[in-house]
Amino acid sequence: MENVSVLSEKIFNFEDRLVRFAGECIFFTRKLDKSYENEYYKNQLIRSSGSSSLNFGEAQGTISDKDFIFKVGLVVKELKESRNSLKILDYIKEGDENIRVLLLKEVEELIAIASKMIINKK
Repeated sequence: MENVSVLSEKIFNFEDRLVRFAGECIFFTRKLDKSYENEYYKNQLIRSSGSSSLNFGEAQGTISDKDFIFKVGLVVKELKESRNSLKILDYIKEGDENIRVLLLKEVEELIAIASKMIINKK
């Protein structure tokens, strides 16, 4: 339950929020029961949440607005994939419900922020 309070803490740095989201997804998946289905969505969630953070790191090093928009677009894509994995795990009631709810809320906020970054660069 310690993760619940960590997810509730506000972080205003987007990169730090992406790192926390990826880390909390790992903590969440570590506690899932071992089954074929859980392993599949666990692996998807770990890859997509981590990829969103890594792509944002790359976006920060871009030279042009076009490159930045492309990289942040990948961040949004990976966050949406993370959201879908979390929604499936939520639908089948896997993992801690409180943490699932907080992760789903956080991913929605992260998608909104990244999407706004793209709009602001256009």
